[in-house]
Amino acid sequence: MRVLVLNSGSSSVKYQVVDTETEAPLVTGEIDRIGAGGGILTQHRVSDGLRTRESAPVGGHEEAIRAILDMVLDPDRGVPGGAEALDAVGHRVVHGGVRFTGSAIVDEAVEEGIRDCMELAPLHNPHNLAGILAARACIPDRPHVAVFDTAFHATLPPAAFHYAIPHAHYRRYGIRRYGFHGTSHRNVARKAGILLNRPVSSLQLISLHLGNGSSACAISGGVSVETSMGFTPLEGLVMGTRSGDLDAAAVLHIMAREGLSIDEATSMLNRHSGLQGISGLSGDMRDLLAEASDGEPRAQLALDVYVHRIRKYIGAYAAVLGQVDAIAFTGGVGENASLIRGRVLRDLSLLGVEVDGARNHALSGGEEGTFHAGETALLVVRSGEELTIARETARVIHEGEAGKR
Repeated sequence: MRVLVLNSGSSSVKYQVVDTETEAPLVTGEIDRIGAGGGILTQHRVSDGLRTRESAPVGGHEEAIRAILDMVLDPDRGVPGGAEALDAVGHRVVHGGVRFTGSAIVDEAVEEGIRDCMELAPLHNPHNLAGILAARACIPDRPHVAVFDTAFHATLPPAAFHYAIPHAHYRRYGIRRYGFHGTSHRNVARKAGILLNRPVSSLQLISLHLGNGSSACAISGGVSVETSMGFTPLEGLVMGTRSGDLDAAAVLHIMAREGLSIDEATSMLNRHSGLQGISGLSGDMRDLLAEASDGEPRAQLALDVYVHRIRKYIGAYAAVLGQVDAIAFTGGVGENASLIRGRVLRDLSLLGVEVDGARNHALSGGEEGTFHAGETALLVVRSGEELTIARETARVIHEGEAGKR
């Protein structure tokens, strides 16, 4: 099955066409500056390396999706076979709330359910839904599947997803831990089984998705039992511009002293905190590693806090799991920053961790593999979110067709 995977953001749409039989991307691309009047569409055709970049006047998501389809279905620049080459469309949706505990074929009821979750993810779900509506309008004769970031964490036990606040707020407003990066953590569990030649059902795994957004996940037998992101993607690890864990009273104190509105406080925590907030320089790990190597103290402080928080979660999740068979790194930082991996894993011999330093240093630029010299397996895994969405799309469609027979 050939699946067009769409990841729709506020001003951009990233996409891939994936052959689920070979699990290989056929084309990859992105269109950005949606709504700015002059979008830029870039695409890479994997088979022959053809790279295309052109301007596209896109005032909204429907125009952006049409521009993508024009490129993807052009036999000279896109997927061979034209319109007949696409079998289905898979969509990333950040928040599925308590309603969507798995991927779903999109219809009007699913669209309405995604709309109902908008207040839980106001920065993401509206744009995800805009992409779905636009794609269904452009390709009405192909099945569309919504793949939810939160679905993988639907298995969290009540002790893990409840907050210690008045229970009425959970009942009325759904205030609980939902977790995110589910497609990434699901893929990490699958690839860990392959790399270690072990059934996923036998693994007690800590998955670390480290990028501009970061999260940790405790996975027992392929099932998420604890994760660091919570009601929103703000909680947990230190991120590029997001604070992660923070005493709620500190936020209230700052709001009172600075006279901040709710919107201003939300912006502070999501866009001006994290590595950016501590360093005052950048939220990009590459910049901070360079600055820290030159002796910049606040860049070094940002890295120290970042690493400390990850190590604290590893210890906590070791307690949750009871044992740790493997620790896996993924995401832009997890896959490429060997220095960060080394610092995170330093002096963890109590967990059976011993790092093969040369192998750790060699794993970067998209290469997957192991780098342990001790009892606990250490892995680098490509995030593979697009492939996971494509595989989920194919699975849901096949199961739906089987159910009709």
